[in-house]
Formats: sequence, structure tokens, C-alpha cells
Amino acid sequence: MDQLRQSLLDAPIIQKGDYEYFVHPISDGVPMLEPGLLREIVIKIIRKADLEDVDKIVTPAAMGIHISTAVSLMTDIPLVVIRKREYGLDGEVSLHQQTGYSEGDMFINDVDEGDRVLVLDDVLSTGGTMKAVLDALDHIGADVVDTVAIIKKAGPTELDDSEHNVKTLINVTVEDGEVVIVDEHGDD
Repeated sequence: MDQLRQSLLDAPIIQKGDYEYFVHPISDGVPMLEPGLLREIVIKIIRKADLEDVDKIVTPAAMGIHISTAVSLMTDIPLVVIRKREYGLDGEVSLHQQTGYSEGDMFINDVDEGDRVLVLDDVLSTGGTMKAVLDALDHIGADVVDTVAIIKKAGPTELDDSEHNVKTLINVTVEDGEVVIVDEHGDD
């Protein structure tokens, strides 16, 4: 994970209220995402995630889309994007998510009871989005085979007391305006 590690160490930090936020191509789309970094991440996801019998990859909009699209292309597993816009389609399920710096409603389509899904997201920070997504998938009756976030911002999350385990590729924290690598191998 040399490229991911270095890109995080080089990431600028901005303040959003009381929240220290790193700006990174995986989580923000800026600076530019180099193909080699995306390739490295996708290979690591494919090696780390349990993909056996997965029917669908599920990702929240927006920053999980590019990662999940690349994984879908490499595995031939269809992709479902959880949108921030309501479409009113049959079977659409709404969820409310809250992060360290925002909140809003999201909508799941094309996931049915019994579907075996892999949930992918860019960052696990407060766990607000991931918890809302996993709770909604449980409500639908989907079988969450595995859950992976690329980057985990170390610290407590809303998932700590839940039955959900989120695998990560790398764990970081922000100290004195800089990204610090806590675990370069992430969580299993």
C-alpha cells in the first residue's frame, strides 16, 4: 500500500467546524486520482474482501462510486449506488445518515431480501453513514457478506457496539494538522 500510504501522508488537512478533515483523491476527488493508486486499492479490496457468492456491490454516493465501479469491472459483480436523491421506484428504501460534518437522506434501490451484498465505502470516520447503510440493508433482509472501507479515521465509531465488522485497508488519525498512519494494514 505504498501509494495509498504516501498519498495520505501528503494529504492537506482542512477544518470543518470542530472536525479535522483530510482532503484526499479517494475521499474527495481532489487532488487528482492517479490510476496506479486506484489500481492498488482495488487489488487490495479484492484480496481482503469475502467475494464468494456476492450478488451485488453496494456503495453510498458519491465517493464510493469510483472505487466500487473499478471493483465491479474486475469482479463482474453488479453495482448498486445508494443515492442522495429519491426516485420513488418500487422497493426504494430511505435511510438517514449523519457524519461528523453533515447529514441527510439517502435512498437504496435494487437490493432485495436475500441478496448477498458487499458494502464498499471510501472512509469510515464517525461510522454514521456506514451504520445507516447497514441498518437499512438489515431492514431490507439483505445478507451483508462483507463490508470494506478504504480508509479508517481511528477513534470510536457508531459501529463499535454493533454486530457489524468493517474491514479497512489503512487506519489513520489526524494530529496537529497532519495525517498519522495508525495501522498500515487496516482492520480485518
